[in-house]
Amino acid sequence: MTLHWTTACLDWEKRIVSQRSLIPFRPLFPSEAEYALSVFKALKVTDLPGQPTFGEVSDQWVFDFVSAIFGAYDAETGKQLITEFFLLISKKNTKSTIAAAIMLTALIINWRHNEELLILAPTIEVAQNSYKPAAAMVRADPELDANADEGGLLVVQDHLRTIKHLGTDAALKVVAADTDTVSGKKAGRILIDELWVFGKRPNADAMLREATGGLVSRPEGFVITLSTQSDEPPAGVFKAKLDYARAVRDGQIENRKFLPIIYEFPPEMIKAKAYEDSSNFYVTNPNLGRSVSQEWLQDEMTKELSGDRTTLATFLAKHLNVEIGMNLRSNRWPGADLWDGRADGKITVEYLIENCDVIVPGLDGGGLDDLFGLVLVGRHKKTRDWLVWCHAWCHRGVLQRRKSIASKLQDFAAARELTTVDDELEDISEIVSIIAQVKDAELLACVAVDPAGLGEMVEALDEIGITQEEGMLIGVPQGFQLMNAIKTSERKLANGTLLHSGSGLMQWCVGNLKIEPTATAIRATKQNAGDAKIDVAMALFNAVTVMSRNPEPKRKPQYQMLVVGR
Repeated sequence: MTLHWTTACLDWEKRIVSQRSLIPFRPLFPSEAEYALSVFKALKVTDLPGQPTFGEVSDQWVFDFVSAIFGAYDAETGKQLITEFFLLISKKNTKSTIAAAIMLTALIINWRHNEELLILAPTIEVAQNSYKPAAAMVRADPELDANADEGGLLVVQDHLRTIKHLGTDAALKVVAADTDTVSGKKAGRILIDELWVFGKRPNADAMLREATGGLVSRPEGFVITLSTQSDEPPAGVFKAKLDYARAVRDGQIENRKFLPIIYEFPPEMIKAKAYEDSSNFYVTNPNLGRSVSQEWLQDEMTKELSGDRTTLATFLAKHLNVEIGMNLRSNRWPGADLWDGRADGKITVEYLIENCDVIVPGLDGGGLDDLFGLVLVGRHKKTRDWLVWCHAWCHRGVLQRRKSIASKLQDFAAARELTTVDDELEDISEIVSIIAQVKDAELLACVAVDPAGLGEMVEALDEIGITQEEGMLIGVPQGFQLMNAIKTSERKLANGTLLHSGSGLMQWCVGNLKIEPTATAIRATKQNAGDAKIDVAMALFNAVTVMSRNPEPKRKPQYQMLVVGR
Protein backbone atom coordinates (compact mmCIF):
# COMPACT_ATOMS: atom_id res chain seq x y z
CA MET A 1 0.00 0.00 0.00
CA THR A 2 1.36 3.41 -0.99
CA LEU A 3 0.69 6.14 1.53
CA HIS A 4 0.35 9.77 0.57
CA TRP A 5 0.63 12.56 3.14
CA THR A 6 2.16 15.94 3.68
CA THR A 7 3.33 17.54 6.91
CA ALA A 8 2.84 21.04 5.48
CA CYS A 9 -0.15 22.88 6.92
CA LEU A 10 -0.73 25.74 4.51
CA ASP A 11 -3.99 26.84 6.11
CA TRP A 12 -2.62 26.84 9.65
CA GLU A 13 -3.69 30.44 10.27
CA LYS A 14 -7.36 29.57 9.71
CA ARG A 15 -7.05 26.31 11.61
CA ILE A 16 -5.50 27.82 14.71
CA VAL A 17 -8.03 30.63 14.96
CA SER A 18 -10.95 28.23 14.49
CA GLN A 19 -9.41 25.77 17.01
CA ARG A 20 -9.03 22.99 14.46
CA SER A 21 -6.20 20.46 14.49
CA LEU A 22 -2.81 21.66 13.25
CA ILE A 23 -1.99 18.15 12.05
CA PRO A 24 -2.97 18.05 8.35
CA PHE A 25 -3.46 14.27 8.03
CA ARG A 26 -5.03 11.33 9.81
CA PRO A 27 -2.81 8.69 11.47
CA LEU A 28 -0.98 6.75 8.76
CA PHE A 29 -1.65 3.45 10.55
CA PRO A 30 -4.89 3.83 12.53
CA SER A 31 -4.59 0.52 14.40
CA GLU A 32 -1.14 1.47 15.75
CA ALA A 33 -2.47 4.87 16.76
CA GLU A 34 -5.49 3.38 18.52
CA TYR A 35 -3.39 0.87 20.46
CA ALA A 36 -0.90 3.48 21.69
CA LEU A 37 -3.70 5.95 22.43
CA SER A 38 -5.49 3.37 24.58
CA VAL A 39 -2.32 2.98 26.68
CA PHE A 40 -1.82 6.74 26.89
CA LYS A 41 -5.43 7.42 27.88
CA ALA A 42 -5.22 4.88 30.73
CA LEU A 43 -2.30 6.66 32.44
CA LYS A 44 -3.26 8.75 35.46
CA VAL A 45 -2.68 12.47 35.98
CA THR A 46 -1.69 12.29 39.61
CA ASP A 47 -1.51 16.02 40.38
CA LEU A 48 -5.23 16.53 39.69
CA PRO A 49 -7.96 15.86 42.26
CA GLY A 50 -9.13 12.25 42.07
CA GLN A 51 -6.19 11.27 39.82
CA PRO A 52 -8.19 11.10 36.58
CA THR A 53 -6.76 9.48 33.47
CA PHE A 54 -5.44 11.35 30.46
CA GLY A 55 -8.42 9.98 28.57
CA GLU A 56 -10.75 11.73 30.99
CA VAL A 57 -9.11 15.16 31.17
CA SER A 58 -7.14 15.74 27.96
CA ASP A 59 -8.32 17.83 25.05
CA GLN A 60 -8.51 16.52 21.50
CA TRP A 61 -5.29 18.23 20.42
CA VAL A 62 -3.37 15.96 22.81
CA PHE A 63 -4.95 12.82 21.36
CA ASP A 64 -4.22 14.05 17.83
CA PHE A 65 -0.55 14.58 18.75
CA VAL A 66 -0.19 11.16 20.35
CA SER A 67 -1.96 9.49 17.41
CA ALA A 68 0.29 11.21 14.89
CA ILE A 69 3.43 9.99 16.67
CA PHE A 70 2.53 6.35 17.21
CA GLY A 71 0.29 6.14 14.16
CA ALA A 72 3.32 6.74 11.91
CA TYR A 73 4.79 3.33 12.77
CA ASP A 74 4.54 0.61 10.10
CA ALA A 75 4.39 -2.65 12.04
CA GLU A 76 4.94 -4.75 8.90
CA THR A 77 8.29 -3.19 8.08
CA GLY A 78 9.23 -2.11 11.60
CA LYS A 79 9.84 1.41 10.33
CA GLN A 80 8.72 4.78 11.67
CA LEU A 81 7.63 6.85 8.66
CA ILE A 82 7.56 10.21 10.46
CA THR A 83 10.68 10.36 12.58
CA GLU A 84 10.74 13.88 13.99
CA PHE A 85 8.06 15.90 15.75
CA PHE A 86 8.27 19.52 16.90
CA LEU A 87 5.75 21.08 19.28
CA LEU A 88 5.90 24.74 20.25
CA ILE A 89 3.28 25.62 22.83
CA SER A 90 2.73 28.22 25.55
CA LYS A 91 3.78 27.69 29.14
CA LYS A 92 1.51 25.72 31.50
CA ASN A 93 -0.20 23.70 28.77
CA THR A 94 0.97 20.49 30.55
CA LYS A 95 3.84 20.09 28.09
CA SER A 96 6.20 18.24 30.44
CA THR A 97 3.42 16.04 31.85
CA ILE A 98 2.30 15.08 28.35
CA ALA A 99 5.95 14.41 27.47
CA ALA A 100 6.22 12.02 30.41
CA ALA A 101 3.05 10.19 29.38
CA ILE A 102 4.10 9.89 25.73
CA MET A 103 7.48 8.41 26.63
CA LEU A 104 5.95 6.12 29.23
CA THR A 105 3.55 4.90 26.54
CA ALA A 106 6.52 4.30 24.24
CA LEU A 107 8.23 2.26 26.98
CA ILE A 108 5.15 0.12 27.58
CA ILE A 109 4.51 -0.75 23.92
CA ASN A 110 8.19 -1.05 22.95
CA TRP A 111 9.19 -4.49 21.60
CA ARG A 112 12.99 -4.12 21.41
CA HIS A 113 14.84 -5.75 24.31
CA ASN A 114 17.35 -3.68 26.29
CA GLU A 115 16.13 -0.58 24.47
CA GLU A 116 16.93 2.84 25.89
CA LEU A 117 14.34 5.61 25.75
CA LEU A 118 15.48 9.09 26.65
CA ILE A 119 13.98 12.34 27.89
CA LEU A 120 16.69 14.98 27.56
CA ALA A 121 16.21 18.20 29.52
CA PRO A 122 18.55 21.21 29.69
CA THR A 123 18.65 21.35 33.51
CA ILE A 124 17.96 19.06 36.41
CA GLU A 125 14.89 21.14 37.34
CA VAL A 126 13.37 20.65 33.89
CA ALA A 127 14.31 16.96 34.01
CA GLN A 128 12.41 16.55 37.27
CA ASN A 129 9.36 18.18 35.64
CA SER A 130 9.14 15.15 33.36
CA TYR A 131 10.51 12.42 35.61
CA LYS A 132 8.33 13.07 38.66
CA PRO A 133 4.97 12.81 36.81
CA ALA A 134 6.20 9.74 34.91
CA ALA A 135 7.19 8.00 38.13
CA ALA A 136 3.93 9.05 39.76
CA MET A 137 1.93 7.59 36.84
CA VAL A 138 3.59 4.23 37.40
CA ARG A 139 3.06 4.24 41.17
CA ALA A 140 -0.59 5.23 40.77
CA ASP A 141 -1.38 2.13 38.68
CA PRO A 142 -1.00 -1.36 40.25
CA GLU A 143 -0.87 -2.88 36.77
CA LEU A 144 2.27 -0.84 36.07
CA ASP A 145 4.04 -0.64 39.44
CA ALA A 146 6.20 -3.70 40.09
CA ASN A 147 6.22 -2.84 43.78
CA ALA A 148 2.44 -3.13 44.03
CA ASP A 149 0.78 -6.24 45.43
CA GLU A 150 -0.26 -7.39 41.96
CA GLY A 151 3.28 -6.94 40.64
CA GLY A 152 3.30 -4.66 37.62
CA LEU A 153 5.52 -4.24 34.57
CA LEU A 154 7.67 -1.30 35.58
CA VAL A 155 10.30 -0.59 38.22
CA VAL A 156 10.88 3.03 39.29
CA GLN A 157 14.49 3.89 40.17
CA ASP A 158 14.41 7.40 41.58
CA HIS A 159 18.15 7.66 42.25
CA LEU A 160 18.81 7.10 38.55
CA ARG A 161 15.74 8.94 37.23
CA THR A 162 14.99 5.71 35.37
CA ILE A 163 11.91 3.54 34.82
CA LYS A 164 12.67 -0.03 33.76
CA HIS A 165 10.40 -2.51 31.93
CA LEU A 166 10.73 -5.98 33.50
CA GLY A 167 9.57 -7.79 30.38
CA THR A 168 11.99 -6.31 27.86
CA ASP A 169 14.66 -4.80 30.13
CA ALA A 170 14.07 -1.57 28.25
CA ALA A 171 14.51 1.62 30.28
CA LEU A 172 13.19 5.16 30.13
CA LYS A 173 15.88 7.54 31.38
CA VAL A 174 15.44 11.22 32.16
CA VAL A 175 18.73 13.03 31.65
CA ALA A 176 19.69 16.57 32.67
CA ALA A 177 22.22 17.98 30.22
CA ASP A 178 23.83 20.22 32.83
CA THR A 179 24.71 17.34 35.17
CA ASP A 180 24.56 14.09 33.20
CA THR A 181 26.57 12.96 30.20
CA VAL A 182 24.82 12.18 26.92
CA SER A 183 27.81 10.69 25.16
CA GLY A 184 27.45 7.05 24.23
CA LYS A 185 23.65 7.07 24.42
CA LYS A 186 21.95 4.56 22.10
CA ALA A 187 18.38 5.68 22.55
CA GLY A 188 15.92 4.90 19.77
CA ARG A 189 13.10 7.09 21.06
CA ILE A 190 14.07 10.51 22.36
CA LEU A 191 12.16 13.48 23.70
CA ILE A 192 13.98 16.81 24.01
CA ASP A 193 12.31 19.24 26.40
CA GLU A 194 12.61 23.05 26.45
CA LEU A 195 14.73 23.45 23.34
CA TRP A 196 14.81 27.24 23.86
CA VAL A 197 17.19 26.74 26.82
CA PHE A 198 19.50 24.59 24.68
CA GLY A 199 19.48 27.46 22.18
CA LYS A 200 21.53 29.54 24.60
CA ARG A 201 24.35 26.98 24.71
CA PRO A 202 27.11 27.12 22.09
CA ASN A 203 27.76 23.35 22.19
CA ALA A 204 24.12 22.31 22.09
CA ASP A 205 24.10 21.16 18.47
CA ALA A 206 26.97 18.70 19.03
CA MET A 207 25.39 17.44 22.24
CA LEU A 208 21.99 16.83 20.63
CA ARG A 209 23.61 15.04 17.70
CA GLU A 210 25.39 12.78 20.16
CA ALA A 211 22.16 12.11 22.06
CA THR A 212 20.21 11.23 18.91
CA GLY A 213 22.96 9.10 17.32
CA GLY A 214 21.19 5.87 18.27
CA LEU A 215 18.52 6.43 15.62
CA VAL A 216 21.00 5.32 12.96
CA SER A 217 20.34 1.69 13.91
CA ARG A 218 16.74 2.14 15.09
CA PRO A 219 14.35 2.34 12.10
CA GLU A 220 11.42 2.37 14.53
CA GLY A 221 12.84 5.36 16.40
CA PHE A 222 11.71 8.97 16.62
CA VAL A 223 12.69 12.32 18.14
CA ILE A 224 10.13 14.62 19.74
CA THR A 225 11.18 18.19 20.49
CA LEU A 226 9.08 20.35 22.81
CA SER A 227 9.51 24.00 23.69
CA THR A 228 7.94 27.25 24.72
CA GLN A 229 9.15 30.50 23.18
CA SER A 230 12.45 31.89 24.37
CA ASP A 231 12.65 34.74 26.88
CA GLU A 232 15.13 36.39 24.49
CA PRO A 233 15.27 36.57 20.70
CA PRO A 234 15.58 32.92 19.51
CA ALA A 235 19.16 31.72 19.11
CA GLY A 236 21.28 28.67 18.39
CA VAL A 237 19.67 25.26 17.90
CA PHE A 238 16.26 26.63 18.94
CA LYS A 239 16.25 29.31 16.27
CA ALA A 240 17.46 26.85 13.64
CA LYS A 241 14.78 24.28 14.53
CA LEU A 242 12.00 26.88 14.76
CA ASP A 243 12.92 28.42 11.40
CA TYR A 244 13.01 24.95 9.82
CA ALA A 245 9.70 23.93 11.39
CA ARG A 246 7.99 27.06 10.06
CA ALA A 247 9.43 26.44 6.61
CA VAL A 248 8.07 22.87 6.58
CA ARG A 249 4.69 24.00 7.91
CA ASP A 250 4.46 26.74 5.27
CA GLY A 251 5.42 24.41 2.41
CA GLN A 252 8.73 26.13 1.70
CA ILE A 253 10.57 22.91 2.52
CA GLU A 254 9.12 19.48 1.82
CA ASN A 255 9.95 16.92 4.49
CA ARG A 256 7.32 14.24 5.09
CA LYS A 257 9.38 12.81 7.97
CA PHE A 258 9.17 16.03 10.01
CA LEU A 259 5.89 17.16 11.62
CA PRO A 260 5.79 20.73 13.01
CA ILE A 261 2.98 21.76 15.37
CA ILE A 262 3.39 25.42 16.26
CA TYR A 263 0.93 27.30 18.43
CA GLU A 264 1.61 30.91 17.54
CA PHE A 265 -0.42 33.91 16.42
CA PRO A 266 -0.77 34.52 12.68
CA PRO A 267 1.35 37.46 11.44
CA GLU A 268 -1.67 39.73 10.97
CA MET A 269 -2.74 39.18 14.56
CA ILE A 270 0.79 39.93 15.73
CA LYS A 271 0.82 43.13 13.71
CA ALA A 272 -2.52 44.18 15.22
CA LYS A 273 -1.39 43.17 18.74
CA ALA A 274 -4.42 40.91 18.96
CA TYR A 275 -2.63 38.89 21.62
CA GLU A 276 -3.41 41.68 24.10
CA ASP A 277 -7.13 40.86 23.80
CA SER A 278 -8.02 38.19 26.34
CA SER A 279 -10.56 36.70 23.95
CA ASN A 280 -7.62 35.56 21.80
CA PHE A 281 -5.61 33.82 24.52
CA TYR A 282 -6.87 30.45 23.31
CA VAL A 283 -4.86 30.72 20.08
CA THR A 284 -1.60 29.62 21.70
CA ASN A 285 -3.14 27.95 24.75
CA PRO A 286 -5.09 24.89 23.58
CA ASN A 287 -5.42 23.81 27.22
CA LEU A 288 -7.17 27.06 28.19
CA GLY A 289 -9.79 26.27 30.80
CA ARG A 290 -7.99 23.08 31.80
CA SER A 291 -4.41 23.59 32.95
CA VAL A 292 -4.34 27.27 31.93
CA SER A 293 -6.51 29.85 33.69
CA GLN A 294 -8.11 32.50 31.48
CA GLU A 295 -8.63 34.72 34.52
CA TRP A 296 -4.99 34.48 35.59
CA LEU A 297 -3.72 35.32 32.11
CA GLN A 298 -6.11 38.27 31.89
CA ASP A 299 -5.03 39.61 35.29
CA GLU A 300 -1.36 39.31 34.39
CA MET A 301 -1.87 41.00 31.04
CA THR A 302 -3.63 43.90 32.75
CA LYS A 303 -0.72 44.30 35.16
CA GLU A 304 1.84 44.22 32.34
CA LEU A 305 0.02 46.74 30.17
CA SER A 306 -0.66 49.15 33.03
CA GLY A 307 2.84 49.00 34.53
CA ASP A 308 6.22 50.05 33.15
CA ARG A 309 6.18 47.06 30.75
CA THR A 310 9.69 45.97 31.70
CA THR A 311 8.60 42.31 31.76
CA LEU A 312 5.87 42.46 29.10
CA ALA A 313 7.99 40.89 26.37
CA THR A 314 8.88 37.93 28.60
CA PHE A 315 5.24 37.43 29.66
CA LEU A 316 4.10 37.46 26.03
CA ALA A 317 6.84 35.03 25.01
CA LYS A 318 6.22 32.46 27.73
CA HIS A 319 2.42 32.56 28.05
CA LEU A 320 1.32 33.59 24.55
CA ASN A 321 4.25 32.40 22.40
CA VAL A 322 4.88 35.88 20.99
CA GLU A 323 8.44 35.77 19.70
CA ILE A 324 10.75 38.44 21.07
CA GLY A 325 12.27 40.33 18.15
CA MET A 326 14.09 42.89 20.28
CA ASN A 327 14.26 43.24 24.03
CA LEU A 328 11.90 46.22 24.15
CA ARG A 329 12.21 47.37 27.75
CA SER A 330 10.72 50.55 29.18
CA ASN A 331 14.09 52.37 29.10
CA ARG A 332 14.85 51.25 25.56
CA TRP A 333 15.96 53.51 22.76
CA PRO A 334 12.74 54.81 21.13
CA GLY A 335 14.17 54.03 17.70
CA ALA A 336 14.01 50.31 18.57
CA ASP A 337 10.22 50.34 18.19
CA LEU A 338 10.61 51.51 14.59
CA TRP A 339 13.67 49.52 13.62
CA ASP A 340 12.12 46.37 12.13
CA GLY A 341 9.82 48.40 9.89
CA ARG A 342 12.72 50.13 8.12
CA ALA A 343 14.56 47.07 6.77
CA ASP A 344 15.50 46.90 3.09
CA GLY A 345 17.28 43.72 2.02
CA LYS A 346 18.73 45.38 -1.10
CA ILE A 347 21.24 47.33 0.96
CA THR A 348 24.77 45.96 0.59
CA VAL A 349 28.19 47.58 0.30
CA GLU A 350 27.92 47.34 -3.48
CA TYR A 351 24.42 48.85 -3.43
CA LEU A 352 25.67 51.82 -1.41
CA ILE A 353 28.58 52.43 -3.74
CA GLU A 354 26.30 52.30 -6.78
CA ASN A 355 23.46 54.45 -5.42
CA CYS A 356 24.94 56.94 -2.94
CA ASP A 357 26.70 60.26 -3.44
CA VAL A 358 28.56 60.11 -0.12
CA ILE A 359 29.30 57.42 2.47
CA VAL A 360 30.40 57.75 6.12
CA PRO A 361 31.92 54.68 7.80
CA GLY A 362 31.44 54.53 11.59
CA LEU A 363 33.63 52.40 13.90
CA ASP A 364 33.26 51.32 17.51
CA GLY A 365 34.74 48.67 19.81
CA GLY A 366 37.70 46.53 19.02
CA GLY A 367 38.85 45.14 22.38
CA LEU A 368 39.37 41.40 22.77
CA ASP A 369 36.18 41.25 24.86
CA ASP A 370 34.12 43.39 22.48
CA LEU A 371 32.71 43.34 19.00
CA PHE A 372 34.42 45.60 16.47
CA GLY A 373 31.51 47.23 14.67
CA LEU A 374 31.65 48.82 11.22
CA VAL A 375 28.64 50.72 9.91
CA LEU A 376 28.40 52.41 6.51
CA VAL A 377 25.84 55.20 6.28
CA GLY A 378 25.27 56.26 2.69
CA ARG A 379 23.16 59.15 1.37
CA HIS A 380 21.09 58.12 -1.65
CA LYS A 381 21.90 60.44 -4.52
CA LYS A 382 18.26 60.71 -5.66
CA THR A 383 16.01 60.25 -2.61
CA ARG A 384 18.56 61.62 -0.08
CA ASP A 385 17.55 58.80 2.27
CA TRP A 386 20.20 57.48 4.63
CA LEU A 387 21.03 53.84 3.94
CA VAL A 388 22.73 51.74 6.63
CA TRP A 389 24.85 48.59 6.26
CA CYS A 390 26.81 46.95 9.07
CA HIS A 391 29.19 44.13 9.95
CA ALA A 392 31.12 43.18 13.07
CA TRP A 393 34.18 41.18 14.05
CA CYS A 394 34.91 39.41 17.32
CA HIS A 395 37.87 37.55 18.75
CA ARG A 396 37.31 33.80 19.24
CA GLY A 397 37.98 34.25 22.93
CA VAL A 398 34.67 36.10 23.27
CA LEU A 399 32.87 32.81 22.57
CA GLN A 400 34.54 31.34 25.64
CA ARG A 401 34.34 34.33 27.96
CA ARG A 402 30.76 35.24 27.03
CA LYS A 403 29.10 31.85 26.82
CA SER A 404 25.63 33.27 27.39
CA ILE A 405 25.77 35.00 23.98
CA ALA A 406 28.09 32.56 22.19
CA SER A 407 25.29 30.74 20.33
CA LYS A 408 23.82 34.08 19.28
CA LEU A 409 27.16 35.24 17.91
CA GLN A 410 27.52 31.95 16.07
CA ASP A 411 24.10 32.56 14.48
CA PHE A 412 25.27 35.98 13.26
CA ALA A 413 28.44 34.39 11.91
CA ALA A 414 26.38 31.79 10.04
CA ALA A 415 24.32 34.64 8.55
CA ARG A 416 27.61 36.32 7.46
CA GLU A 417 26.85 39.38 9.57
CA LEU A 418 29.77 38.75 11.92
CA THR A 419 33.29 37.39 11.43
CA THR A 420 35.25 35.65 14.17
CA VAL A 421 39.00 36.18 14.13
CA ASP A 422 41.89 34.49 15.92
CA ASP A 423 45.04 35.98 17.39
CA GLU A 424 46.10 37.27 13.97
CA LEU A 425 43.29 39.85 14.34
CA GLU A 426 42.34 40.01 10.67
CA ASP A 427 39.51 42.37 11.61
CA ILE A 428 41.54 45.51 11.04
CA SER A 429 42.68 44.52 7.55
CA GLU A 430 39.14 43.51 6.54
CA ILE A 431 37.65 46.76 7.86
CA VAL A 432 40.29 48.84 6.10
CA SER A 433 39.63 46.90 2.89
CA ILE A 434 35.93 47.82 2.95
CA ILE A 435 36.68 51.48 3.70
CA ALA A 436 39.21 51.47 0.85
CA GLN A 437 36.45 50.37 -1.54
CA VAL A 438 34.44 53.44 -0.54
CA LYS A 439 37.47 55.70 -0.86
CA ASP A 440 38.43 54.31 -4.28
CA ALA A 441 34.87 55.01 -5.46
CA GLU A 442 35.42 58.66 -4.43
CA LEU A 443 32.42 58.52 -2.05
CA LEU A 444 34.20 58.74 1.30
CA ALA A 445 33.36 61.77 3.43
CA CYS A 446 35.47 60.67 6.40
CA VAL A 447 35.69 57.86 8.95
CA ALA A 448 33.85 58.51 12.24
CA VAL A 449 35.30 56.67 15.23
CA ASP A 450 35.08 56.28 18.97
CA PRO A 451 38.54 57.66 19.83
CA ALA A 452 39.23 55.07 22.58
CA GLY A 453 41.59 52.20 21.79
CA LEU A 454 42.12 52.80 18.08
CA GLY A 455 45.92 52.72 17.90
CA GLU A 456 46.27 49.91 15.34
CA MET A 457 43.31 51.13 13.32
CA VAL A 458 44.76 54.64 13.03
CA GLU A 459 47.99 53.19 11.67
CA ALA A 460 46.17 50.93 9.20
CA LEU A 461 43.98 53.77 7.91
CA ASP A 462 47.03 55.96 7.51
CA GLU A 463 48.40 53.42 5.02
CA ILE A 464 45.47 54.15 2.66
CA GLY A 465 45.70 57.91 3.12
CA ILE A 466 43.06 58.40 5.81
CA THR A 467 44.48 60.59 8.56
CA GLN A 468 43.30 63.05 11.19
CA GLU A 469 45.53 65.72 9.73
CA GLU A 470 43.74 65.49 6.39
CA GLY A 471 40.36 65.65 8.14
CA MET A 472 39.52 62.13 6.96
CA LEU A 473 39.49 60.55 10.44
CA ILE A 474 37.20 62.16 13.00
CA GLY A 475 37.01 61.20 16.67
CA VAL A 476 33.37 61.47 17.72
CA PRO A 477 32.79 62.59 21.34
CA GLN A 478 30.94 59.90 23.29
CA GLY A 479 28.51 59.82 26.20
CA PHE A 480 25.93 62.61 26.36
CA GLN A 481 27.61 64.28 23.37
CA LEU A 482 26.07 61.59 21.13
CA MET A 483 22.58 62.87 21.99
CA ASN A 484 22.14 64.67 18.68
CA ALA A 485 23.02 61.52 16.71
CA ILE A 486 20.66 59.42 18.84
CA LYS A 487 17.76 61.85 18.36
CA THR A 488 18.49 62.33 14.66
CA SER A 489 18.42 58.57 14.08
CA GLU A 490 15.08 58.32 15.90
CA ARG A 491 13.48 61.06 13.79
CA LYS A 492 14.73 59.66 10.51
CA LEU A 493 13.45 56.19 11.43
CA ALA A 494 10.09 57.75 12.27
CA ASN A 495 9.76 59.60 8.94
CA GLY A 496 11.12 56.69 6.92
CA THR A 497 14.27 58.39 5.65
CA LEU A 498 16.66 56.00 7.42
CA LEU A 499 16.68 52.49 6.02
CA HIS A 500 18.90 49.56 6.93
CA SER A 501 19.91 46.17 5.58
CA GLY A 502 17.82 44.15 8.04
CA SER A 503 20.81 42.68 9.85
CA GLY A 504 19.90 40.49 12.82
CA LEU A 505 23.15 41.57 14.45
CA MET A 506 22.17 45.23 14.37
CA GLN A 507 18.64 44.38 15.52
CA TRP A 508 20.15 42.67 18.56
CA CYS A 509 22.47 45.59 19.34
CA VAL A 510 19.65 48.10 18.94
CA GLY A 511 17.50 46.03 21.31
CA ASN A 512 20.32 46.05 23.87
CA LEU A 513 20.46 49.85 24.01
CA LYS A 514 19.40 51.60 27.18
CA ILE A 515 18.77 55.34 27.27
CA GLU A 516 19.80 57.06 30.50
CA PRO A 517 18.90 60.67 31.30
CA THR A 518 21.60 62.98 32.65
CA ALA A 519 21.09 66.41 34.20
CA THR A 520 20.77 68.14 30.82
CA ALA A 521 20.93 65.39 28.18
CA ILE A 522 20.72 61.64 27.54
CA ARG A 523 23.26 58.95 26.84
CA ALA A 524 23.13 55.47 25.36
CA THR A 525 24.49 52.50 27.26
CA LYS A 526 23.83 48.76 27.66
CA GLN A 527 20.63 47.41 29.18
CA ASN A 528 22.70 45.56 31.75
CA ALA A 529 26.30 45.14 32.79
CA GLY A 530 26.41 41.56 31.51
CA ASP A 531 27.05 40.16 28.08
CA ALA A 532 24.78 42.33 25.93
CA LYS A 533 26.66 44.11 23.12
CA ILE A 534 25.87 47.50 21.57
CA ASP A 535 29.10 48.20 19.63
CA VAL A 536 27.44 48.13 16.20
CA ALA A 537 24.66 50.50 17.30
CA MET A 538 27.27 52.89 18.69
CA ALA A 539 29.14 52.72 15.38
CA LEU A 540 25.88 53.82 13.74
CA PHE A 541 25.63 56.86 16.01
CA ASN A 542 29.26 57.75 15.25
CA ALA A 543 28.51 57.72 11.51
CA VAL A 544 25.25 59.63 11.96
CA THR A 545 27.14 62.34 13.86
CA VAL A 546 29.10 63.12 10.69
CA MET A 547 26.30 62.46 8.18
CA SER A 548 24.06 64.97 9.98
CA ARG A 549 26.57 67.67 8.99
CA ASN A 550 25.64 67.12 5.34
CA PRO A 551 29.18 66.16 4.21
CA GLU A 552 30.57 65.95 0.70
CA PRO A 553 32.97 63.25 -0.47
CA LYS A 554 36.70 63.93 -0.51
CA ARG A 555 37.45 63.56 -4.20
CA LYS A 556 40.83 63.47 -5.85
CA PRO A 557 41.90 66.82 -7.27
CA GLN A 558 40.97 67.30 -10.93
CA TYR A 559 43.48 69.10 -13.17
CA GLN A 560 42.84 70.76 -16.51
CA MET A 561 45.23 72.28 -19.00
CA LEU A 562 44.14 75.68 -20.18
CA VAL A 563 45.76 76.99 -23.35
CA VAL A 564 45.57 80.75 -23.67
CA GLY A 565 46.09 82.15 -27.14
CA ARG A 566 47.69 85.48 -27.94
